[in-house]
Amino acid sequence: MAIVEVSIVPLGTGSTGISKFVAGCLKVIRDEKDLHYQLTPMGTVIEGDLDRIFSVIRKMHEQPFISGAERVLTTVRVDDRRDRKATMAGKVAAVKSKLTSQVTL
Repeated sequence: MAIVEVSIVPLGTGSTGISKFVAGCLKVIRDEKDLHYQLTPMGTVIEGDLDRIFSVIRKMHEQPFISGAERVLTTVRVDDRRDRKATMAGKVAAVKSKLTSQVTL
């Protein structure tokens, strides 16, 4: 299972606000039952089969054009761990466990 962070930035929209474009991208992934996602302030993290994720990212990339953007910048970061199952929650829990086990001086 892969964990992928994607950031889709519409350009040439005539406005500095992009939340309506982000909402349009999230509508694409919202109905994908086999993928889990989490919206963050700077992008969206998606968990699932890598081929499925890339397919959905392609659709998400097109969404701002459909909504009137003249240019779209999409950045993708992939964590594809194959030695054991990795999840978004597991990655966060691993860091939090290290925080609670450290002694503060």
